[in-house]
This record gives sequence, C-alpha cells and structure tokens, in this order.
Amino acid sequence: MKNDRIIELYEELTSILGRRKILTDKQKMNFYQTGIRVGFGEALMVVFPENLKELWKVLIACISFDKVIIIQAANTGLTGGSTPFGSDYDRDIVIINTLHIDQLIMLDNGFQVIAFPGTTLYQLEDNLLPLGRGPHSVIGSSCIGASVIGGVCNNSGGNLVNRGPAYTELSLFAQLNHNGNLELVNHLGIQLGNSPEEILDNLQSKNFDIKNVVPSSRLASDIDYQNRVRDVNANSPARFNADKRRLFESSGCAGKIAVFAVRLDTFPLPKKQQVFFVGTNQPRNLTNLRKKILTEHSHLPDMGEYMHRSYFDGADKYCKDNFIFIKYFGTKSLPKIIFIKRLIDNFANQIDFLPNHLTDKILQFISTLMPDHLPKRIRYFRDNFEHYMLFLSSDKSINLINELLEKETFKSDDYQFIKCTESEGKDALLHRYVAGSAPARFQKINSSSSGGLIPLDVALPRNCDSWYQILPQEILCQMAESFQMGHFLCMVFHWDFVVKDGVDIDQLKEKILKILDSNNAKYPAEHNVGHLYKAEKDLEDFYRKLDPTNTFNSGIGKTSKKKNYL
Repeated sequence: MKNDRIIELYEELTSILGRRKILTDKQKMNFYQTGIRVGFGEALMVVFPENLKELWKVLIACISFDKVIIIQAANTGLTGGSTPFGSDYDRDIVIINTLHIDQLIMLDNGFQVIAFPGTTLYQLEDNLLPLGRGPHSVIGSSCIGASVIGGVCNNSGGNLVNRGPAYTELSLFAQLNHNGNLELVNHLGIQLGNSPEEILDNLQSKNFDIKNVVPSSRLASDIDYQNRVRDVNANSPARFNADKRRLFESSGCAGKIAVFAVRLDTFPLPKKQQVFFVGTNQPRNLTNLRKKILTEHSHLPDMGEYMHRSYFDGADKYCKDNFIFIKYFGTKSLPKIIFIKRLIDNFANQIDFLPNHLTDKILQFISTLMPDHLPKRIRYFRDNFEHYMLFLSSDKSINLINELLEKETFKSDDYQFIKCTESEGKDALLHRYVAGSAPARFQKINSSSSGGLIPLDVALPRNCDSWYQILPQEILCQMAESFQMGHFLCMVFHWDFVVKDGVDIDQLKEKILKILDSNNAKYPAEHNVGHLYKAEKDLEDFYRKLDPTNTFNSGIGKTSKKKNYL
C-alpha cells in the first residue's frame, strides 16, 4: 500500500467484503495475474465477492477510486483477455474474481437457464443432464472450468453445429455512461424491481415467479447458425468474433461491461449417438464430405472435427496424462488440480536450482512410463493416414453419415472409416478434447531449443477449398513444431505454432496475418481478441460504445489502455 488513496480503497473494500476476500500479497496474486497460456501484468489487488450485491458495491468503490477493472472467472482465456497485460496502464488495476458467485436458476423445466458470473459450463451441464437437456457448448481441456458468462462474453463455442456459438440478448449487466456513472441494465426479460439493490436481491433470492417467466422476443441462442453453416458457397466465414450480427450488449463484450447474469436457451439431448472416425491422405476427400453433408443432409451431425497428424501426435505425446486423468477420474476435480499445479510452479520458480515448468516436466516423464492409451483401430488410422475427421452423429443424422461414408469409401480407396464402438468413440472424442494443451506443453518441455507460441484461431470463408494449403513452406519452415486442427463443418481452424529459437515472432506473425487477410479469413474466430489480436473497427467501436471511459478491461484488442482512450 503506497499512499493514502490506496489505503482508503482497501478499507472501503474491506468494509464490503472483509479482509479474507482481498488479496494484496504479490506472490499469492500471481495466479490471478497470469494467463493460462499468455499474458501477465501486476494488479493492485484481487477481490472475491460472493454475491451479486457485493459485486455491485465493489464496482462502485473501484470506479470511485478511478481504477481499471478486470472481471475474471476461471481465468481460462487463451488470448490473455482475463488478466492484466504488461505494465503500461495509466491507472492501478483491480481484478475482481467472480467464481464464488456461481448460482444457476432453471426456467421452464430447464428449457432456459439464468447463469451467474461464476457458473461454470460443467455445473450447467450436470444440472441439465437429469432434465434431458444440454448447454450450447461441450468444453474440452483447453478451457477447464470455463464460465458460462465467459463464453457469452467471448462468443465461444460453435463446434456443435446444431446449437451455435454462445449468444444471448437477455442479460443483466452494469456499464459506465459517458459521465462515469455506473448503471445497472436489466434486459433479462424479468421484472425484478427498480433500484439496483432491489433487482440484485430479487434475482439472487429467486424472488420472482420462476415457473411463469414470460417468453421474450429477444434471442437466447444463435438460432440462425445452422443455416449460415450450410451456405458452402459464401465468400465469408460462418462465425468470427468481430461479426456485427452477434455483438449485442453482453454477447461479445470481452469484459467491457460487468455481466451479472445471462439468460440462455438449452437444447434437447439426443436419444442415441454414434462416433465415426475417418482417415485419408487426400484432404480434398474431406472437403467433398463436408459439402455433401451441409448441402444434402436434412439433419446435421452434432460435430465434425478435423485433426491433422501433427495435432494427433501432439495430443498423443504431450496430453497423455490429461487423457488418462479425465478418463479415469472425470473432469470435476480438474480446476482444483490445475490451480494446485500452477501454485507449485509459481513456488518452484522462486528456487534457482529448480527448472521452470517443473510440474509439466514431471507429468511428461510419468506419461512416458504409461501404456498406450489409444484404441488399436484408432492407432491404425494414425499409422496409415495424415488427415482425420471425427463425426459425432445423433438420432436421424447417424444413418445419413453412415450411408454417405459407405458410399464414398466404396468409390475410392483414398480413405477409410470406422463406426466406433462406445469405448472407441469416447476415447476418440477425449483425444480430440485434450489436444488443445499440446502446443503449450511442447513449448515448455522444449523451451531451451524453441521460441514462443503463435496460436492462431482462424475462420476461413465457407467456400474455401484450399484450407490445407493456406500457409506456404517459407512460413512453415520457421516453426519448431506445427499443430493443426479445426471445427471443420464451419471452417474454423486452430493453427498453433511453436517458432524456432531466434525467429522474430512478431514479424513472422505479421506475415501470416497478411496471408490470411488475402484469403478473406477472419481472426480470431471464437477465443476473442484478448491481447493477442487487434480488434477490427466494428469490434473496437462496439467496445467504445459499451465502455466510453475505458475502465473495464482496458487495452483489450490492442486498443488504448488510457482513460477515455486518450
């Protein structure tokens, strides 16, 4: 605490929260100041409100003391958007962690839900399961413990093509007006009172008729997404973060407002599911499959996931420990395990003779001693093909996919497919889910001989047939390792590169982005700009409209970090 104003803020926050819910110790704060993949910056303090009214009061206090506010839940963002970034802010930063505010309210027997700031996707999925419903997204290892509201704020999801990315026009949020006054906006479509305190109390205590919430004309999901994906001749992507169609208040806000609750649609769970695994050495075969499915099939598969051998091998070698842990122990304890792992690494980094990334290196060594974790038939595909497709079909789409694959493989010996057993299907899906951790683990294990990461989250035009040859060899030869996979039906790809030691990473990335621009691609597609991407003008204008004083998440999308964007 350096001066009287900081002490005053601390005492005011203490009067709201109590001392145990405020962190000021730099070492303890490190976890919340450091992004899961990229990003670090020092904050003045980290605070932990436990209900909506406390969150409202904390916001008012921070604003009255002219602080930058970063609202954070599980801190699982892949582009550094949920932590400070650098040291060039013109004001102190207060991180507000909302994970304790994790209430979930079911509406209309689970056909819709209201999620609070700390409500996680796992929590939502578990609560909907007995009702035969599911959320918009089924998450993988790259976003363990991710919050529902975080997904809405970042337009996340979309790999489930029958559901679409997270989107709603029904939310409760606080924003600053041009005069610097905080306003609470109730667009949940539920009458909760007039004053902020009354609204927040009534929502938190469920003091409204939950069984008779009036249906709203506003959207609570992206109902047009499936039609957009089917337009395979369009010279524009199916989805991307700067798409003006899906920037609305909390949706796509990237933390530029304080979101207290969102109201979302849920989806019926299928009665039957089937996983198909396809292998080929000719990527044009996958393009042909995609076009036939999207233009000829009356019912789409739930997922169509592409993996190049690079990501297959990356997940096989560097994510084996994650795979085995999730398979045998489930996912619920993973957020705590990751938290403990990062605490150990933070402690080890203070001791000179211990290596950086200690836990990753230990886990990597242990995983090499474990037996092969993949089914034999899936392993066969790895050894014989370079490109793979994983289709998760349900109900009426199962026969459509099966008939198409039988017909196409009969006409050509360029690729094969298997109709997975239940255990093979679960393992194939899990292998795909854990893959997102491979680039970071590779870079940590090989840090002495490689440079930094270039994670690219790219939406290609729906009519792009050359998706597998966008980047030339002169770019690829500068990589120590390349990892490629994607949500194939919507042409969204994750190209994650670890550059060779000594390569100018900023210069190389600039060249890559110019190539993507020339192909009419958009980036990022689903992980939002964070601090890695420059926000397009439409997106920056959206941010400025939401937060004219630049108090919330300043600097996001490489915008100004200064007050009032000066």
